[in-house]
Amino acid sequence: MHFHGTNRLLRIKAQLGGLAGQADRDLCVDQDWWAHRLGWTVTRTGFGARRYRDPRFDLVLELERAAPRA
Repeated sequence: MHFHGTNRLLRIKAQLGGLAGQADRDLCVDQDWWAHRLGWTVTRTGFGARRYRDPRFDLVLELERAAPRA
């Protein structure tokens, strides 16, 4: 393949990646906003997929580990 053809393909790929990223953000903006407002962490796991986590669960795990065994 010619050098100019390769550059053109790379530019198209970059543009499509940017459009896909914007579409992903637009798709999940309401849920992400709500989660951030509640203080949750948001992890993007794929196109249109997110993992929402309430950090208070970390405190519950720490308390369970620190509790003496009966």
